[in-house]
Amino acid sequence: MTVNRRTLVAAAGALAASPALAPPALAKETAMPRLYPVLEAIIAAWKRQDVEGVLACVTDDIVWRNSSGYAPAIKGKAAMREALTRMKTAIAPGSNKWRIFDYAESADRLFMEGVDEFDLVTGQHVAIPYAGSLQFRGRLVSEWREYFDGRISAEMKAGAPMTAEVREMLDRPLAKSR
Repeated sequence: MTVNRRTLVAAAGALAASPALAPPALAKETAMPRLYPVLEAIIAAWKRQDVEGVLACVTDDIVWRNSSGYAPAIKGKAAMREALTRMKTAIAPGSNKWRIFDYAESADRLFMEGVDEFDLVTGQHVAIPYAGSLQFRGRLVSEWREYFDGRISAEMKAGAPMTAEVREMLDRPLAKSR
């Protein structure tokens, strides 16, 4: 049998179109998440305002980019502890409703979309839609990047109500471990 270019291209196209060989596009299509349970542990700890519980899930040399690039990265576990402790004092206990709407995993990275929602001790309600990624080293987060619109955060912290557009973005089903 002689294989010419046309036959080879046709065969490659048929293989690429095969659902059995296509890589999953979203975490919903994978059999078992490996990284998402770590994020779930972080969320559970932070909802309890347990700073040490969050820090148990990160490396000593964590790089936390939690300001969408408008402030320097928080580097190291000690600096992250200070930042989380400051945040904890500003958030009303029991008000944290941080949740994830969707995620996808690669070999050592977890991509996520969600909302950081809470009440400040001063009474303002804050709901910030965001996307982010966690880079893992083993089972610990070594780099954490968050992307959000800082104007929404600032306006809500100053007492502005949630807009209809933000409310629509947040009215979605939650992601689940599969």
